[in-house]
Amino acid sequence: MTKTKVLVVMGVSGTGKTTVGKLLSEQLGYPFFDGDDFHPEENINKMASGKPLNDDDRKGWLLKLNQLALQQHDVGAVIACSALKKAYRSLLRAGMGSDMQFIYLNGSFDLVKSRLGNRKDHFMPIALLKTQFEALEPPSKAIAVSIAQQPDQIVQEVLKQLK
Repeated sequence: MTKTKVLVVMGVSGTGKTTVGKLLSEQLGYPFFDGDDFHPEENINKMASGKPLNDDDRKGWLLKLNQLALQQHDVGAVIACSALKKAYRSLLRAGMGSDMQFIYLNGSFDLVKSRLGNRKDHFMPIALLKTQFEALEPPSKAIAVSIAQQPDQIVQEVLKQLK
């Protein structure tokens, strides 16, 4: 990469955003931030009880992540965030312009559901996966990578496309 960027690894829950994000951050020497760590307790409790977040629930969270991106602008960062809708990505990108790159991890509902079933200690129940797929507006300007491969292969594919 010729220019410092903030990379946002996005996709529905269970696509491997945290795993891929951490690997990318190691390869690039950028700090990694998991968007889940920035959710207010009310959002986590709502999701844990099986209720999907609405746009109002997400707005404050997305603005926090935008502030984080702006703070990291000069040094770079990798941020894992669902960023399901175009409007959410616009909030995240505010003030960043082309210095923010989205990495879209995509996979079929069945593949993601099977992966979520194997995951432990996460507040997001499988029941909410359908609502995430319904809310998803795939990005038109992103590096899109299939999750039907190993995380290190995904990272290598992303690094090739970043050059």
